[in-house]
Amino acid sequence: MLFRLIKLLDDNFERWLLFAFYSHVVAIVFIEVIRRFVFSYSSIWGEETARYAFIYLVWIGASAAIKDRSHIRIDIIFKFLSEKNKARLYIFTELTTLIFACVALYYSSIGVWETIKFDTLTSGLRVSQAWFTFAVPFGLTCLMVRVVQRIFLDISDIRNGRPVFTGQKMFS
Repeated sequence: MLFRLIKLLDDNFERWLLFAFYSHVVAIVFIEVIRRFVFSYSSIWGEETARYAFIYLVWIGASAAIKDRSHIRIDIIFKFLSEKNKARLYIFTELTTLIFACVALYYSSIGVWETIKFDTLTSGLRVSQAWFTFAVPFGLTCLMVRVVQRIFLDISDIRNGRPVFTGQKMFS
């Protein structure tokens, strides 16, 4: 039972969050357009929550793209590499991404702690800004988990003589 739940989360965690945040953005923007042009009234909280939901969307989307290996990349060099060297290059880029994410996580966490320490509030909602600045460390943490998973999968592919997963191509 627990393993099925973990597998379900592993397969769909980002999808569910992306769906929730995207639905929120679309609903709020739609409602605010109606309110503004039909009723000549708009709320400050609507625009503000949609903006912050969009920030979460970006960071969670980055994690989902790592999982599916669907980030935009120039992959002409892969045509000239053997399968083994292709896997090594993927692992190198994943390790580089992991190092960058660790550094970014450190500095973004400082920002969250500062908003907590100084009790910074959002301008419209008047709630702690930390809920929204947390989007960056949260997204980076998800991204780091997916990078580590991808590294282990690539190492497994190398050991078992399988070609590495190259992701879905947008254009053939």
